[in-house]
Amino acid sequence: MATVHLRIGDLVWGKLGRYPPWPGKIVSPPKDLKKPRGKKCHFVKFFGTEDHAWIKVEQLKPYHAHKEEMIKINKGKRFQQAVDAVEDFLKKLKGKEQNSEGKGDSKGKKTPKKPLKILDEDDEDLSALRDPSEKPVKDDPHFHHFLLSQSEKPASSMEPISKRLKIIEEDTASTSIQAADSTAINGSVTPTDKRIGFLGLGLMGSGIVSNLLKMGHVVTVWNRTAEKCDLFIQEGARLGRTPAEVASMCDITFSCVSDPKAARDLVLGPSGVLQGIRPGKCYVEMSTVDPETITELSQVITSRGGRFLEAPVAGSQQLSNDGMLVILAAGDRTVYEDCSSCFQAMGKTSFFLGEAGNAARMMLILNMVQGSFMATIAEGLTLAQATGQSQQTFLDILCQGQMASTFVDQKCQNILQGNFKPDYYLKHIQKDLRLAISMGDMANHPTPMAAAANEVYKRAKALDQSDNDISAVYRAYIH
Repeated sequence: MATVHLRIGDLVWGKLGRYPPWPGKIVSPPKDLKKPRGKKCHFVKFFGTEDHAWIKVEQLKPYHAHKEEMIKINKGKRFQQAVDAVEDFLKKLKGKEQNSEGKGDSKGKKTPKKPLKILDEDDEDLSALRDPSEKPVKDDPHFHHFLLSQSEKPASSMEPISKRLKIIEEDTASTSIQAADSTAINGSVTPTDKRIGFLGLGLMGSGIVSNLLKMGHVVTVWNRTAEKCDLFIQEGARLGRTPAEVASMCDITFSCVSDPKAARDLVLGPSGVLQGIRPGKCYVEMSTVDPETITELSQVITSRGGRFLEAPVAGSQQLSNDGMLVILAAGDRTVYEDCSSCFQAMGKTSFFLGEAGNAARMMLILNMVQGSFMATIAEGLTLAQATGQSQQTFLDILCQGQMASTFVDQKCQNILQGNFKPDYYLKHIQKDLRLAISMGDMANHPTPMAAAANEVYKRAKALDQSDNDISAVYRAYIH
């Protein structure tokens, strides 16, 4: 984009990294946010999202002069919502100016036009910029998660700033700051032209595939139980007869299965993925497994000239359906970049963690914490009942304190209602605890809390709760 002369208050089209040009307004940055060194750039608030970013001047174009051009090349739903938000903003601004011009002093003088107002999070006009379906940042229970620094460094780096924004370094050297609940430009994903394969249509895989299709990706699916493919065939997916066929037909093949054995069998078994791998083919393992399994799969895929990435996801069935997963990736960085539109379709953010195995380690640690926490909450609920306290009051107090979160509220309410429909299988969280404990043993690091929680989940499994939600660990305390 050509360099333009702009100032605070101007409406612009800003291009950030791999995203398409997006309408925004140049605003004043937060006082504690320093301008990137050595870069001539402006701080932009994007319409239709909760995103802000430092954008280099050569990546900016005046809004009105390039409006028709941009509308022709971008057709996504969220893009159109963003353009509508700009037009609504302009209408409101014009109305304010007309009202201002209509009010003169006693001598009939007109008051001067006011300059464009710089919006911040406290401005009433900011509602015009938000997608009505999105929560305000302050209400988002997940805002404490920080985005990965996606620089060339393999390890993650995280830096909090004020106003509950999160910061991420793009490969383009632009600095993006996103609100934690933002789906960014999820609704206007430009799908890759690469052919996508997906193996495993369980609780998580089903939501992922649905979102890939909604965003326009060409997807070929396979599942061990073939009937699960029918719904996705109706939505436009293609059917693969075997994992090997999917891998040979597709440029990038994802898999999301239950455990290390299933992951190995899918690759190494009869008609497995390995038989379909050719030089340049990409394989992305999304299952939550141990680092040793990832290392083995990476070695066999690359031995055939393939490219390997692990990308387990943090979330639940509901978050998968909503396209709000958090993707933890590691391995071949070029595969991570090739998967950009896929990760945008299925998740709210992604982290690149360096060499293969790192994502598995991080995922097991996260699930170890979640599993232990859920067991502790169940223990608290049952102790309240055993000591004559109201479980609902316990929950009400909990949700007003520092541990308040959507996770706590939903899981506890489901427990009190006796609703254990799986959002994340109990048997899978127990598997993750077991793998995390084993990882701790190998690192000679104690995991006594996880070990205690694991025993509670094992008891719940013995009570036939394996296929229920993780919150069914509650039943281990009442039987």
